[in-house]
Amino acid sequence: MSSISQRGNERLLSEAAGTHSRDYKILVLGGNGYVGSHICKEALKQGFSVSSLSRSGRSSLHDSWVDDVTWHQGDLLSPDSLKPALEGITSVISCVGGFGSNSQMVRINGTANINAVNAAADQGVKRFVYISAADFGVINNLIRGYFEGKRATEAEILDKFGNRGTVLRPGFIHGTRQVGSIKLPLSLIGAPLEMVLKLFPKEVTKIPLIGPLLIPPVNVKSVAGTAVKAAVDPEFASGVIDVYRILQHGH
Repeated sequence: MSSISQRGNERLLSEAAGTHSRDYKILVLGGNGYVGSHICKEALKQGFSVSSLSRSGRSSLHDSWVDDVTWHQGDLLSPDSLKPALEGITSVISCVGGFGSNSQMVRINGTANINAVNAAADQGVKRFVYISAADFGVINNLIRGYFEGKRATEAEILDKFGNRGTVLRPGFIHGTRQVGSIKLPLSLIGAPLEMVLKLFPKEVTKIPLIGPLLIPPVNVKSVAGTAVKAAVDPEFASGVIDVYRILQHGH
């Protein structure tokens, strides 16, 4: 192949990739949070149009990428506030979750996200991706409402979106977490644990009591990369994606 032909093919591929990127408009629910902000950055890096909805609206971060996101303020417990943000959206990625009393956790992790799933389905959104959480055995019982809400949302996604819905179940998510003006280097602990624990066979996580503690942590960038793939790639696996598959897809 001549260099001219090769350059022509590269240009066509580049234009095709650009068109593909412009075709996808991603709404990140909770895009100003720890995981959500990394998802916004990853989607922007890949050339997608990105917007976010959260109760506080615009991110408080001063990074340059913040200006490239369309920020919406709304509350998923008031479903009507979601409708304007869903206009023209192709894919939704939800990072919404939190802790509190059992009833609060069911509302935040369950009811709020279920409202979003139903609104997205009614709006004709093509794909829905949800950042859930791995099972931690007996720990689940200590924060029962958290997992009750998460699993209820998962069931709603699989019901409303079927093979167009993906649930990611990471364990401990490490990386650099911004809290006010302080950057918490969670990878100081998470990265070495990830390197060690991912060497163990997956079966060890099934050992009673101690097994769930051997679930490898995963870098927030791997979670973000996997979430964006799931949101834009119609060939990406639907259903529940565990930590080990996130590790594979995120690299």
